[in-house]
Amino acid sequence: MNRILVTGGAGFLGSHLCERLLRDGHDVLCVDNFFTGSKRNVAHLHGSPFFEVMRHDVTFPLYVEVDRIFNLACPASPVHYQFDPVQTTKTSVHGAINMLGLAKRVKARILQASTSEVYGDPEVHPQPEGYWGKVNPVGIRSCYDEGKRCAETLFFDYYRQHQLDIKVVRIFNTYGPRMHPNDGRVVSNFIVQALRGEDITIYGDGSQTRSFCYVDDLIEAKVRMMETETGFTGPVNIGNPVEFTMLELAELVLKQVGGKSKLVYRPLPSDDPRQRQPDISLAKEKLGGWEPKVALEDGLRETIAYFRKLLAEGNPA
Repeated sequence: MNRILVTGGAGFLGSHLCERLLRDGHDVLCVDNFFTGSKRNVAHLHGSPFFEVMRHDVTFPLYVEVDRIFNLACPASPVHYQFDPVQTTKTSVHGAINMLGLAKRVKARILQASTSEVYGDPEVHPQPEGYWGKVNPVGIRSCYDEGKRCAETLFFDYYRQHQLDIKVVRIFNTYGPRMHPNDGRVVSNFIVQALRGEDITIYGDGSQTRSFCYVDDLIEAKVRMMETETGFTGPVNIGNPVEFTMLELAELVLKQVGGKSKLVYRPLPSDDPRQRQPDISLAKEKLGGWEPKVALEDGLRETIAYFRKLLAEGNPA
């Protein structure tokens, strides 16, 4: 049993990670400021004597004794991270400094949940870890993109300067139950609009692509990454290399939900990447042959069922 801290533990990914770590027999401390995280996401875990929740903002120091740290804290959708862009940057940068300082003090291994957004609107496709990216440093998405890039810099400087035991993963588009219904991401947008009988909003012409990884597959990769050999730091891409256009995704959602929703087109938001697809060769090599197993159709079925229940309960937020 390890004592494991999960920052952002009441969020979409964090709650699934807490659940998995408890199932694996660990003692889990979930830390969240509940800006985008929800107590509902972890309510079912409170029966475990090895689970604890602490309301805390990672931009302030935290003093606990742990063996492992998963640093997931940061709003991850444009709607949320653009609400308070200064705080978003502080969460990535100050949060990384505080969690790295904690890891240094208690000699804990620490994993940073970075993002495919570090590649910006990529000129290389698919994106390998060695690609430095094409990011607008002064755009409306910069608070998140550059915040995560700076967090990676801090992690590697702590590794080089203090020999800290670090791991870095770059997460590509992930979906599944417990997504926030108002996060503005394409999967949740399409599903909620279809379930409400509203028209499906397509930004641009719908030809832009994403690669969608079901949450269970992503959590498996994170857990494996944390247990890789000392000295292997990453960064490692984790995501699904199967690419879909926005039109293809909309058609899959409409096929499963049914109804009479139509497609409506809106201008493409500023700095929205046209293509996003991970090269997961390194993940396959270093994470015990890991690769996504859940097909998009199957994952959408579970996600639609979750949102259908949420909307039926009258609790869309």
